[in-house]
Amino acid sequence: MFSKVLVANRGEIALRVIRTLKEMDIKSIGVYSDADTNSLHVRFADEAVNIGPPLARKSYLNIEKIIDVAKDLGAEAIHPGYGFLAENYSFTKACESNGLTFIGPSSQTQQLAGEKIEAIRIAREAGVPVLPGSDGGISSIEEALKIANHIKYPIILKASGGGGGKGMRIANSDEELKIFIKLSIGEARATFGNPEIYIEKYLERPRHIEFQILADIFGNYVHLGERECTIQRNYQKLIEESPSPFMDDKLRKKMGDAAINIMRSVGYTNAGTVEFLIDENKNFYFNEINSRLQVEHPVTEMITGIDLVRQQVLIAYGSKLELEQDKIDQNGWSIECRINAEDPVHNFKPCPGKVQTLILPGGPNVRIDSALYNGYEVPPFYDSLVGKLIVWGRNRDMAIRRMQRALSEFVVNGISTTIMFHQKVFLEEDFIKGDISTHFLTEKFGQ
Repeated sequence: MFSKVLVANRGEIALRVIRTLKEMDIKSIGVYSDADTNSLHVRFADEAVNIGPPLARKSYLNIEKIIDVAKDLGAEAIHPGYGFLAENYSFTKACESNGLTFIGPSSQTQQLAGEKIEAIRIAREAGVPVLPGSDGGISSIEEALKIANHIKYPIILKASGGGGGKGMRIANSDEELKIFIKLSIGEARATFGNPEIYIEKYLERPRHIEFQILADIFGNYVHLGERECTIQRNYQKLIEESPSPFMDDKLRKKMGDAAINIMRSVGYTNAGTVEFLIDENKNFYFNEINSRLQVEHPVTEMITGIDLVRQQVLIAYGSKLELEQDKIDQNGWSIECRINAEDPVHNFKPCPGKVQTLILPGGPNVRIDSALYNGYEVPPFYDSLVGKLIVWGRNRDMAIRRMQRALSEFVVNGISTTIMFHQKVFLEEDFIKGDISTHFLTEKFGQ
């Protein structure tokens, strides 16, 4: 097994990875910027190295610096967490060329999965349903208008080189499409360095459901069931649960098989996720591949008892997958709330600052993934996620009640957070019934 692994991330995900490494008796190297000198992942890592100024491009995105630290301190592998360099195939390639094991898929696979147009082509060839749309990138406004009128409005414009809502625009008419196509191209170029965009038919009230995949280098693939990620704001997930209240055994088998077929087609290894959109009639369509550990991975861990980071490390080392599909059980129900340092009253404005009081919820089957502590200064330079509250219950009703109770105990003073907003969501009758779509927050709260 590896003796030392560098964790190329920060905050709660760096801390979460370090904890599993400790349980595996693997030494960890943490990296940090000037802004994160007092962060918990720095304290808990076996070794920690400052890699630069607060700005991410000068620290957490500095590929050359991170590779140098790993080599200088004798790391054999790098775990990227999520975000930052986790899906950057240039970073993965740099690891490979420097004799470092990247704990994730190969650079070639990442490049295939990261190009959304190519991933759609692969899904189509694998026999997985895809949404009607352009067959590749859009080369002109005239072509876009022709496609949009063929598949009928509304349509959605998407960036080929990325996700997270960047470059996305929904058009309901020719006039809107003419305006939005220029905006989408500009945003895609600025965000991903790739101006290519494509068109898909827009589903008006879909659910967003993803399947967690594990695959080893010996060609063994399993899925660990689905995660319902439908509660979103501006295409950013806020609440996730597993299993999905919309799922039945027949659909789960069909979608799980489809997810594995896609991953086989790209030669995927390690942990990854296949995301789908589903309409109200349970027709599902491939959305994208996420070639990394997901923020919401804990809900899968809670219902399966499988440590996904441990599986990532074992697979990256070359171990044969120790799981068999027919022996993977989904036990009970798990829900996760992302806790962000944002002010929901003022359009979810980021709220960095000093944590003056912190009281964490507890009790049976309550998990907190967070790097917060009393006196911690939340920096303004990074994503606003400061923690994840995860609960488990025997069924969905129990999980909801436990989450309601846990949220009521969670106190963070000194900064604004989304805790109270989550409390409102968990009182909504339609949420409790599981009657949701990706527009739930807009319909109920105007968000």
